[in-house]
Amino acid sequence: MNIEVLFEDNDLLIVNKPAGLLVVPDRFNADLPSLSKLLEKKAGEKRWVVHRLDRDTSGVICFAKNEEAHRYLSICFQERDVNKFYAGLVNGVVVPEEGRIENYLAEHPANNGKMVVARKGKLAVTDYRVVEQWPLYALLQFQIHTGRTHQIRVHMKSIGHPLVCDELYGDGRPFKLSTIKKKFRLSEKDEEERPLLSRLALHAYKLEFAKADGTHIIAEAPLPKDIAACVSQLNKWCPPAKD
Repeated sequence: MNIEVLFEDNDLLIVNKPAGLLVVPDRFNADLPSLSKLLEKKAGEKRWVVHRLDRDTSGVICFAKNEEAHRYLSICFQERDVNKFYAGLVNGVVVPEEGRIENYLAEHPANNGKMVVARKGKLAVTDYRVVEQWPLYALLQFQIHTGRTHQIRVHMKSIGHPLVCDELYGDGRPFKLSTIKKKFRLSEKDEEERPLLSRLALHAYKLEFAKADGTHIIAEAPLPKDIAACVSQLNKWCPPAKD
């Protein structure tokens, strides 16, 4: 698999993670390939995991290339000295168009791997801003100030706007052109419609922090083709949402 490198020096390796790829092996998918193992195999040496992205989330992710860098970066993430930005497609018309979601998240008491808003959980803080709004969907920018599991996904569900294609916190339905194009017709060669997007509509597009020597690092990854295709078709077939 060809992994796009966004930045690399003697201490860091920052790449653009494809959707559908685990960051590290887990107990549920031990036989599947993982980004960390692929990078280690390519380099022939260890890569230290600093933070994680969900399997179906694409975008910017950072690895350390030595123990000293790993210790430093781990502290940066723990102390929230890293700016983390995401983009995502959500369902519905989002009002207000920008705001902060701040509550506590904990593991679901009966559903392993799922998170819920709970008083006895850990603090989670997400800022959001509407970038583009259509009648049925919106493209949002997120900045997360904490790094809780499924944070953006749970927060958007909590305000009634789950991420598109989210099987765990939304309806999981793929994004199809027929949903937004009134006179949609299948081509003669297709027996059924192919979705424009069938994975979680979330992308980590920017990571910003300072290295131990003070060097300022900004790594960015543009919207991937699948999410960008949805945005393009929404702009083509959907009039702007009215206030």
